[in-house]
Amino acid sequence: MIGASPLLTLENPREHLVDWAVQELTNAGLQAMQTFDLQAARLSHPDCPCPYHGTQACDCQMVVLLVYAGDAQPASLVVHRHHGRAWFYLVDTPQQRAGAQLVASIREALLQDE
Repeated sequence: MIGASPLLTLENPREHLVDWAVQELTNAGLQAMQTFDLQAARLSHPDCPCPYHGTQACDCQMVVLLVYAGDAQPASLVVHRHHGRAWFYLVDTPQQRAGAQLVASIREALLQDE
């Protein structure tokens, strides 16, 4: 994923992966706000097949979370799920840099159980 740093890969991720991630971030004192959901976006395009499966029967999911800590600039956390695996990425571009402390807090929150 261009402009994103890999953070975590999970084999056989939890069924409610995004809910788990939001809860872990919240437990760490961070705030997470969902700004994009691929499956919700696909609902308005019923004739759009999945690029991986070529069909409308798709287990892919991509969600973008903005993660906040106090007044600092938020970090964008992308969660991508496909074929029984899940990847978490932190967006890291010159236009959107997350502070080192926020990145460390996100890593600690999501990696503590893994």
